[in-house]
Amino acid sequence: MFGKKLSSTLSVLGALAIGLGCTQAAFADDTSASTVTTTTTETTTRSSGVVAHGGRPRIGLALGGGGARGAAHIGVLKVFKEEGIPVDMIAGTSIGSIVGGLYLAGVPLEQLEDDFSNARLMKNFMTVPLTVRFLVAPVMVLPRLVGHRAYDGLYKGVKFRNFCNNLVPTGKRNIENLDKPFAAISLSLIDGEEHMLTKGDIGTALQASSAVPGLRKPVEIDNNLFVDGGVLANVPVEYTRKLGADFVIAVDIDERVNPVELKEFKKAGSVARRMLKLELNGLDRPMCKGADIVIHPDTDGISLVSRSKADGVRGIKAGEDAARKALPEIKAKLASLGVLSLNK
Repeated sequence: MFGKKLSSTLSVLGALAIGLGCTQAAFADDTSASTVTTTTTETTTRSSGVVAHGGRPRIGLALGGGGARGAAHIGVLKVFKEEGIPVDMIAGTSIGSIVGGLYLAGVPLEQLEDDFSNARLMKNFMTVPLTVRFLVAPVMVLPRLVGHRAYDGLYKGVKFRNFCNNLVPTGKRNIENLDKPFAAISLSLIDGEEHMLTKGDIGTALQASSAVPGLRKPVEIDNNLFVDGGVLANVPVEYTRKLGADFVIAVDIDERVNPVELKEFKKAGSVARRMLKLELNGLDRPMCKGADIVIHPDTDGISLVSRSKADGVRGIKAGEDAARKALPEIKAKLASLGVLSLNK
């Protein structure tokens, strides 16, 4: 019983640390933002008059971050494949980049579904439980006493990078070799701006886009240092348009914000959990307004750092349900653009 309570408390503390980092970024001075980070009316307005490319508008997916809740992305992609909804490109943040990148690199959906259902992906993402990492954190400081200086964080992420690359066919391990455009969204600690990682080793890009500050060590790429893109662009609608999409479908995997009773906040960690939920929703809602379609699976109760097989299965089902619910609107809008026939 004590072990379960300790695990829950440490998980909340970890999530709060992540959340506080996001909050600080959200209120940071953004006056130095470049064209990469500046949001313009042109790139965020719903594309009622999209421009056709190669005979039809290009359909892009913006897959949001959310840790283990990313299983829902698998469910959405399954339904799209079954229903013939075209996907011409994907921009993803954190777990969204992982699912989107692996999918476009040719990893079968069945494989990805199995990796979530068996918690294999999350166990490679966090090689040991978060509880253990927190408990041994003081020991990990010892090398610094003898002059060793490593980047800050509990996990290196190297095993996860290798796990991703091993899933991908050899010829698709460089992003520029993918058949369709893909961008992993990451935040640079050096220049403070969001970057679209669109070339180079795909495993490294996915490692960088999902390097949660404080949890995973930042990733060095070409004299830059990257962390999880969710700090500023958790649902990368704007970047999906920059990638070339005319019509954007966003998948927001945040927990929903529903009213709760006063007594709920007498439980340990309840305030931190509520803060994180409110914060993520507050950051992601404005981003989703720039999408043509928003799919919001019911991921309530799935922890960001869950290594539970049941959560993986439930997340996939939530994605399928949400995608099927959105199908009539998706098909109607795509039909009006000449992309689909309503008879399909």
